[in-house]
Amino acid sequence: MLHRDRIGTHLKKLLFFFVASVALSGSATADLSGRIEKIVGKARPGDYAIHIVEPNSRAILYSHNATKAMTPASNMKLISTAAALRYLGPLFEYKTRIGLCDSTLVVIGSGDPLLGDCVTDARYGREDGWIFEQIAQSLQAMGVESIADIIVDTTVFDDQRVHPNWLESDLNRWYACEVCGVNYRGNCIQVTTSNQAGRVAVHVEPATSFVEITNEIQAVSDGPSAVGAYRTRQPNRIVLRGRCRDREGPFDVAIEQPGGFFGFLLAEHLVLTGIPVSGRLVEKAFDSDCRFVPVAEYATPLIDCLHRANKDSLGLASEALLKTIAAHKSPDNKNGSWERGRELIGEYLAGLGIPEDQFHIDDGSGLSRDNRLSAQAIVTVLLDVYAGGNWELYRTSLAVGGEDGTIGRYFKDSAYRADVLGKTGYISGVRSFSGVCLTGRGPYLFSILSNRNSLSRDAINAIAQAIMDEYRKED
Repeated sequence: MLHRDRIGTHLKKLLFFFVASVALSGSATADLSGRIEKIVGKARPGDYAIHIVEPNSRAILYSHNATKAMTPASNMKLISTAAALRYLGPLFEYKTRIGLCDSTLVVIGSGDPLLGDCVTDARYGREDGWIFEQIAQSLQAMGVESIADIIVDTTVFDDQRVHPNWLESDLNRWYACEVCGVNYRGNCIQVTTSNQAGRVAVHVEPATSFVEITNEIQAVSDGPSAVGAYRTRQPNRIVLRGRCRDREGPFDVAIEQPGGFFGFLLAEHLVLTGIPVSGRLVEKAFDSDCRFVPVAEYATPLIDCLHRANKDSLGLASEALLKTIAAHKSPDNKNGSWERGRELIGEYLAGLGIPEDQFHIDDGSGLSRDNRLSAQAIVTVLLDVYAGGNWELYRTSLAVGGEDGTIGRYFKDSAYRADVLGKTGYISGVRSFSGVCLTGRGPYLFSILSNRNSLSRDAINAIAQAIMDEYRKED
């Protein structure tokens, strides 16, 4: 047994080290606070929030307005992807199945947001349209000479393909495309226009008669040059207007009825390869009483979806993940909806101890202005992933400063490059940035939210740089 004097001396030493530790931490925090205060300057205090935490000790290094629920823009995707990882698991795969039922070709969708995604296909070295080529080759190998009907089963998700709180003016933009049980090529066509000796030519990829293009573009030799795509009351009849001096595009235009889009492209390709399609294209649930003969299956791992949602801010990926969570929590794995997905993500956040007044979930991508998150809620979610077994996998889904994703053009200085990782957010009046700084002293999780244009993108980036500068080296 230790003598009482020796115990007292031991306790005094422990107390000294504890006080010294607090003093050092307080000094560092004070220095960081000074850096941040200089950056934010006279910004309206109530219109921005900052929360910075050391994840191993969970020590709060800086916090301002952190419990106030604010509009997060695309930082909402961090919540959707983390919830998907929790509910679906890291090994989850979307699987789209193609098969025959007698002479009917059946497409059974899984909600995969990256089927035919140009960025994902390029990463894997796959050529545009490879899916249709493979299906045609499989049918030919099976001796199939013709197809009657094509059924596209999109019932893994419900029929609400457009979120009610998205602006109508955004619905032809890639970031507000429809969300369907069968998605293809981001549910967009790609349009390029060129002025050819006073006549404007229009090139569309993929080439298809599913979409009708009306060209009202004016060819000009000087002055402003810009082209826009506009919807009409007739689905997939798109009017191009504007002025074209040389070349405009390529730019993406969201289509309507994505399940029909995939089925129509498939039919067109089969006809071109010598397999006629004589019947109808129908979007409906597949009748399981019919014997299903597999033709092809296409799998997309969850991590690819996390990458596209977080690195590149692909809204379709995050919305599909939200609806997939809902579908996989239903008894028949069907009818994934925004309503049920919101409930489940809310349960996930509440289970982390996040108070209800710090979040309101409306969609999965952050496009809706009805979303609300606090900076503390976002960091709490990042802490949950960090403390779990999937942090390294999740971390690779974040954009890397100076290298890729939405922050590839920022943080190029060697002092920050590849060490600031995160998810940006932007809608009118809102900017956000949350993620992790990898410093000489370890990782630091952060969330920065700005509403009503209170902080510029440069100021937000400077706060992340301040974290790097403050904790760059070991003591």
